[in-house]
Amino acid sequence: MATPAPQGELLLNGAVTEDDEREIIAVLAPLDVRVRRQPVHRGADELTWLVLASLPLQAFLSGLGGEAVKDAYAGLKKLVVRLSHHRKAISTVPLVLADVRTGLRIALDADLPAEAYRQLHELKLADYRIGPLHYDRAGHRWRSELDEAAS
Repeated sequence: MATPAPQGELLLNGAVTEDDEREIIAVLAPLDVRVRRQPVHRGADELTWLVLASLPLQAFLSGLGGEAVKDAYAGLKKLVVRLSHHRKAISTVPLVLADVRTGLRIALDADLPAEAYRQLHELKLADYRIGPLHYDRAGHRWRSELDEAAS
């Protein structure tokens, strides 16, 4: 019997510890993910991250509903805060979620309010084309400045 292909992939840079890796996998437990490590590198035009999680993102975000939603948000937020302690530069985002189908990315900063995590469940990824999405604290919503500029 063939082993099913993983549903997602985690790319971890060198600053992520083995304890962090176990916690990340626990938070993403409903998904079968393959884990890879890569050396830290920064390009001038790239989003710098500690963990890049490539997942079937709409299914993952939609699956955060029901009674498990509070635990999922709490786990995700705890993970992002923990990863933020490894930040070497102010521009580093602890966790980036990327959709395997479209490549659209969502940046999860360490200091996101609970409202931002609640809104993740209702995000319609089809409404965005370019990304990455960041939470706009003043507007109380997720947005892509590049999508807005292209409109």
